[in-house]
Amino acid sequence: MTQIRRRPTAEGAFSSYAEVVLDVLSTEPGRPVITTAEGLVIIAAEFRDQVHRLAWELAGRGVGRGTTVTLLTGNTAEALVARYAAGLAGARVVSLYEGMSPPIMARVMSSVDCSLLLVDDQRHAIAEELLPLAGAPRMLSLGPSGFAEDVLAVAARLPAQPMSGMVGPDDDWCIRHTGGTTGIPKGIRISHDSYRQTLDHRLTDAGDPPRYLACTSLAHLAGIFADMALHQGGQVILRHGFEPRDVLAAIERERITHTWLLPPLLYQLLDHPDLATTDLSSLRRITYGGTAASSVRLRQAAKALGPVLYGVYGQAEAQYITEAGPDVQELTGSGGHLTVGRAMPGVEIVIRAADGTILPPGEPGEVLVRSPFVMHGYWKQPELTAEVLRDGWVHTGDVGYLDENGYLYIVDRIKEMIVVVGGHVYPAELEDLLLGHPSVAQCAVFGSRDEESVEHVHAAVVPAPGQRPSLAEIRDFVTTRKGRLYAPEALYVVPAIPLTAAGKPDKRQLRSRLSG
Repeated sequence: MTQIRRRPTAEGAFSSYAEVVLDVLSTEPGRPVITTAEGLVIIAAEFRDQVHRLAWELAGRGVGRGTTVTLLTGNTAEALVARYAAGLAGARVVSLYEGMSPPIMARVMSSVDCSLLLVDDQRHAIAEELLPLAGAPRMLSLGPSGFAEDVLAVAARLPAQPMSGMVGPDDDWCIRHTGGTTGIPKGIRISHDSYRQTLDHRLTDAGDPPRYLACTSLAHLAGIFADMALHQGGQVILRHGFEPRDVLAAIERERITHTWLLPPLLYQLLDHPDLATTDLSSLRRITYGGTAASSVRLRQAAKALGPVLYGVYGQAEAQYITEAGPDVQELTGSGGHLTVGRAMPGVEIVIRAADGTILPPGEPGEVLVRSPFVMHGYWKQPELTAEVLRDGWVHTGDVGYLDENGYLYIVDRIKEMIVVVGGHVYPAELEDLLLGHPSVAQCAVFGSRDEESVEHVHAAVVPAPGQRPSLAEIRDFVTTRKGRLYAPEALYVVPAIPLTAAGKPDKRQLRSRLSG
């Protein structure tokens, strides 16, 4: 192993999120901190030491400031170890999302100057598809494999010497990618200081200490909440993915206090027959967000689960923006929009018109956000950065308004808005309305252009048990309550709404599959 020179660590020097979390783990080295999906319990000292050993091994292989390490991992302890170790060594970290095709993965890695790919045992098949592709970097496995060196086995021979001081506050912590599965998504640069300040936010009612269930991808928000749980002296319980029966059983068995779900997944829990017989008394908080939530379904959730719902609004570009606790779950504004809460500490929000005018309470416009948590910019896209990030303000692309008390209401995405003859249709509003129809269990609304490029409102619905809604029935329902403008021109009854890798309704897939 080559000799590694540490950055100065004088008193008052910056400590990264990994260093801070590992310091917390060192206070109670014998405490269980991770339970894997297979039931293996890992104690704090074991996790800490594995991170340090891997960090030194990676550093000896050239990983450090200015390098990029990519993770092709699932919900495993090895995924967390690898992310912490790469960050500790000074590298920026990029996660490849499930749902990306291997050629797109290779192009993403090439675009971010990736020098090393780490693969866990959940992603071996994809890794083998990547091996022959142009743009695929050097590959190491996090455990035994038939195609790459087991870097954890090599690192296990090293002493568990602490590593610190390898990064500064303005260094990139990660590049998060947003967008779909065709073409290279945007890469969002988040600094170490920005993420460290996000992590310092203590979640209300997450448990003392928290027992966090990670049942959605660690590459997305579940990984951030896992970091928060460890930072707050808690434990992370891993599942390989979301399956409602398994999640309910895990909450009861593991005495879970907190989990994160996107609204479509929350609805699946509510509709599962095991809900009524599952002991959920340990649950203190379900954080939800990522896509618009239905007021009808949230009322059902509050009745079934109690005062445990915390809605959050954020973006990869701005991270945490607002939070709505149990006391305001049914707070609605004009047009019946649910509030997404008030600004988090340190966050400023303004609503601006297209000409830049700041709008008064109640007037919808684009939501702009400024805070210590916003991105540094898009990776190698200065023009896009200048368009979205101006004078420290992130232009979110969301349409919303503030009320007199500072509560924010999101109407829809500017780009999701359907421009029809006679006006604008916001899909989130129509989806919320449709979920109030007794024949509709789930739905997604999207625009479809005809041969003359005129947009039309289309809706895909999953019917309630024993129901079969018709287009005429749905059009009458919508016209009576919202007006003819919002009435869908096409209705598709489907067995399920497809979701993206992030758990959001995949409207691109619906549009191509159903409306051509």
